[in-house]
Amino acid sequence: MITFILGIIILLIGYILYSRYIERVFEPEDEPTPAHKYEDGVDFVPMSKNRNALIHLLNIAGMGPIIGAIQGILFGPIAFILIPLGCILAGGVHDYFAGMLSIRNKGSQITGLIHKYIGKRFFKIFMVIVSVMLLLLATVFVYTAGDLFVERFFGVKDFAITNPIVLCSYIVILAYFVFATLFPIDKIIGKFYPVLGLLLILGTGLVLIGFFLKGINLENFSLANFNLHPKKLPLIPMFFMTVSCGLLSGFHSTQATIISRTVDKEKDGKQIFYGMMCLESLIAIIWAAAAMDVYSTNVVPQNLVGTVNVVNIIANKFVPFNLAFLVTLAVIILPITSGDTALRGLRITIADALNLEQKKIINRLAIVIPIVFSVLVILFWAKTSSDSFSLIWRYFTFFNQLIAIPTLCCATVFLALKKKNYLITLLPALFYVFITMSFIFSEKIGFNLPLKYAEIIGIIITLVSLIYLIKIIRNKKEQ
Repeated sequence: MITFILGIIILLIGYILYSRYIERVFEPEDEPTPAHKYEDGVDFVPMSKNRNALIHLLNIAGMGPIIGAIQGILFGPIAFILIPLGCILAGGVHDYFAGMLSIRNKGSQITGLIHKYIGKRFFKIFMVIVSVMLLLLATVFVYTAGDLFVERFFGVKDFAITNPIVLCSYIVILAYFVFATLFPIDKIIGKFYPVLGLLLILGTGLVLIGFFLKGINLENFSLANFNLHPKKLPLIPMFFMTVSCGLLSGFHSTQATIISRTVDKEKDGKQIFYGMMCLESLIAIIWAAAAMDVYSTNVVPQNLVGTVNVVNIIANKFVPFNLAFLVTLAVIILPITSGDTALRGLRITIADALNLEQKKIINRLAIVIPIVFSVLVILFWAKTSSDSFSLIWRYFTFFNQLIAIPTLCCATVFLALKKKNYLITLLPALFYVFITMSFIFSEKIGFNLPLKYAEIIGIIITLVSLIYLIKIIRNKKEQ
């Protein structure tokens, strides 16, 4: 329990002190934000700080802080330390600069920022990567939300797409995604997300209260239990690829840039972007602790360890029976409220690339219809092949962390040109170059090399990336 509490203390103190420093380095201005300058009643709509914060929390949360936590805790209690440290030094910094740079650049999406700060060549590459990642994520979230819902409320155990209940759940969720993507942000997302955000906090709070009312069995960190993963997975890079939301997630950059178009004042950014990342990290720590307890007491069947099914087991153990459904409902909300904004982010990203204004509904439909068709194709493939879902999730994990790197690099270029402390973004960027490259070169979905060779390649690519980034900064300064 001591390590768990220490992790929460690190997170709290880190937010109070480090977020203030990050804000001071960026220097928020009093100029009108894109929400006011380009207000169009669809994507550019001014909203209050608290509303934006709760909306952004739901946008970024997804299944990451839950699934990532119940998988990441398999490495042992070191997760309670690495999650908050990663959030403070990398995740919060990443999210803050993604949102604030977007505000400073007319509400530009992450691909637009890459184009400006890194170059046209990388813009084309990451335009494809971002699009694929958002498509995969939307598909995964239709899948997981639908399965969780029919299991909890209909007692379904057969999740085949031929099951009418399962199929209907997928159709309803995808239909909602489409409506939320097409409608002005303040009509559906702006009205309901703050309430749903409070439900997420309530659900996690009920689990936390259960720790003290029903007792919890938590192991403390020591050198003897540095890595306890049952499959002997290496801490580096696997832990940092497994725990994304709650620590650092590239997906967040696609969501921060959506909210950048609704921020009322630049000074709101610290609470909205950095603060909600820290709150998500707290949620991840709580769920990691709950998962450690149910694993240690052997109430989770071996075939369900690390899966979404652990959610219901945790809810049933720590929360009274008549309230357990609230916990499951709060978790079901996560993929739904991130899946719709994933499609919204994809619509806006494509629209910006095509320079297609989005005030007219016909222009939004022109982009959304092909997107929905693509999601249906991927979903059908995922449900007709036993290994396809796992494959989609692993590729999403890679793309997700890969996207974080150019966001941090954009911030590094911005800070270097402003003669500010660019190490706060450069160091996490280089660390994740090493992590993602070590992962893809060692994993079966990549090059399947021995880890020691993959790490050597990761170091080389990291050094090359540093040299190239220095070159970009020098060229920008000369211009």
